[in-house]
Amino acid sequence: MVKIRDDLPKTSDGAIDIAQWVQRVGKDRSEKERKLLLAAAYLNLENGGHHLTCVNESCLRQGLQTAETLMTLEPDIATLLAAIVYFPAQYAELSCEMIQNTLGNEVTTLVSGLIQITTHAHQVKGSNATSQHDNLRKMLLAVVEDVRVVLIKLAERITSLRAAVVLDKEVRQQYALETRDIYAPLANRLGIGQIKWELEDFAFRYLEPDAYKHIAKLLDEKRLDREIYIQKVIEQINDALAKENIEAEVSGRVKHIYSIWRKMLRKNLDFNDIYDVRAIRILTSEMRDCYGALGVVHSLWQHIPKEFDDYIATPKENGYRSLHTAVIGPQGRTLEIQIRTHKMHQEAELGVAAHWLYKEGGRLDSNYQKKLNALRQILDWSEEAQERDVSEVLLQEVLEERVYVFTPQGDVVDLPLGSTPLDFAYHIHTDLGHRCRGAKVNGAIVPLNYQLSSGEQIEILSVKEGGPSRDWLNSNLGYLKSARARSKAYHWFKRQAQDKNVEQGREMLEKEFKRLNIEISGLNRILVKLGAKSLDDLYAGINCGDYRIGQIVDALQKAENAHVAPDEIIPHLSKSKRLPSEITIQGVGNLLCHFGGCCKPLPGDRIIGYITLGRGVTIHRQDCINILGKPEEEHRLIQVEWGETRQNVYPVDINIRAYDRQGLLRDITAILTNEKINVNAVNTLTNKDDNIANLVLTIEIADLDGLMNILNKISQLPNVLEARRVH
Repeated sequence: MVKIRDDLPKTSDGAIDIAQWVQRVGKDRSEKERKLLLAAAYLNLENGGHHLTCVNESCLRQGLQTAETLMTLEPDIATLLAAIVYFPAQYAELSCEMIQNTLGNEVTTLVSGLIQITTHAHQVKGSNATSQHDNLRKMLLAVVEDVRVVLIKLAERITSLRAAVVLDKEVRQQYALETRDIYAPLANRLGIGQIKWELEDFAFRYLEPDAYKHIAKLLDEKRLDREIYIQKVIEQINDALAKENIEAEVSGRVKHIYSIWRKMLRKNLDFNDIYDVRAIRILTSEMRDCYGALGVVHSLWQHIPKEFDDYIATPKENGYRSLHTAVIGPQGRTLEIQIRTHKMHQEAELGVAAHWLYKEGGRLDSNYQKKLNALRQILDWSEEAQERDVSEVLLQEVLEERVYVFTPQGDVVDLPLGSTPLDFAYHIHTDLGHRCRGAKVNGAIVPLNYQLSSGEQIEILSVKEGGPSRDWLNSNLGYLKSARARSKAYHWFKRQAQDKNVEQGREMLEKEFKRLNIEISGLNRILVKLGAKSLDDLYAGINCGDYRIGQIVDALQKAENAHVAPDEIIPHLSKSKRLPSEITIQGVGNLLCHFGGCCKPLPGDRIIGYITLGRGVTIHRQDCINILGKPEEEHRLIQVEWGETRQNVYPVDINIRAYDRQGLLRDITAILTNEKINVNAVNTLTNKDDNIANLVLTIEIADLDGLMNILNKISQLPNVLEARRVH
């Protein structure tokens, strides 16, 4: 069952005995601290202590119970004092000025933070979306100046849940849902297990009362009895380890009701198949001692078959390392044993294998993880932690990097630090960002480059039509912080220049195809392949760099090959002679052919076959003048295509026009040599009148991509005017 602590001490007339309560909670405190606890309790009582909170508890009762809940964590005195006086400050008549006069600045700051965090939490108007819950958890961490505020808030939630049984069922369930989805995961991520399990069990009790009672009955023993059982097991293990000279730290826990239920659902198990209702953890200094401790455990009790996992030899994907085993312990009760080194435990608690990541299925956020690790260190109030002196710099890192603000509907929006109302508008919707003309922050008009702070509520003022200002893209003016928002504004301007982009893209494509001496046709067939909606989109994409000419050529060639349907082979072609494997004639390869020397086709060119008498098939480009000039011989043309194998090279003529200079031919041949291109012939002619040199080279090229590459590199040489393929 849910753990219910002893009620507050009473006087003879039934009132809360404040003096006796102070003696109970302050027994290990100094006399000065006990006097402060007494002063805080009376400050509560005298300034609205009888006023009822949202769960119909008096401010005094709930304040004292919250402080008592915190005692198990051994907090500093300021945390306890703030917990006591927060409720009348939130619900009744106690002012921050009165708190400061009685208890000092530190307690006042904590109470102010609690009031702020409660106000922000109430602004989330019943949103159950997982992302909103996660954002609220982050926001709660970001808006407070002292993480102890979060701790008090978690303890306050426990005391509220204890009293929530008197609320209407609908209100109680909403309260429990908020606890399960926001506050319990927050306690888990901060590593505060004592508070986490109590929050979860209370929420489970209200949300699933039948399932809660069923599991509680199956446990068939009181939690206190189970904890006594665990302690005896720990003592037995310690004795056995000492006999084997294994130094280790042994601890244990009892799995709480909600955790048992979740595991039964997640793994589709029966209660009797849950072996970690009672669990023991053994921490050693050396890895070899992990396996030694495992041997000791198995010598004490019978191992349950198939319940052993060696995550040390084979770590989990998130880096988690540990030995897991299950045994039949004393009195025939099952026990789960986890064994790992102190270093492995530290990594599991604070590293990428942190407990909340694989328990909650959360997505790893390295910056947020770093903040949580820092928060856990701040929450450690041991003397050792105090000696480490957690600096203000560390706390500042916790509060930096993100801001969490509210929409008018109460949803939380997570933005980069330094974000503006414009960033917020673009985050909500691209069109809202384009039409944004002003903003209100907490009801007041602010400039669009105003830097937002966590906890603020943003309202965007927009027009029905319109677009962004070019000033927004000027980083010096500070309108847009996030790269995402800047990109959206940039693309708006990019779309406005669509007509110009279409025209320039078409010119680029025509120029390149002319240089390669190939025709532009069949572009409509490759639009879907390239992800373009229309030819205009394709042309505009070429100008904006979204598409490469080589990409278009390759897509055209593949579409051409797919378009050619196989048919029967023309009977008079001899199958006894071999065709180069990169050519197929109407779907069949290994037939006699040769390439036409007039047009010198390359893989990627559209080609056609011409049936000759006694020489098989001559392969021409489809635009070859020798083919186009013989319409009366159309019956001798045959469909051919490039095959998959393109290991050969083919001769192609290129023409280079350049202002003549010393070393021109040397530079051209140097490029060809570096690209391992063979040169078969060179013909150079220079016009002395205009000093223009015309060079015609016959080179061996594998395909059109290779030709484009060579022409582009030659075009970059000094004095070169043009480099293109010759007809």
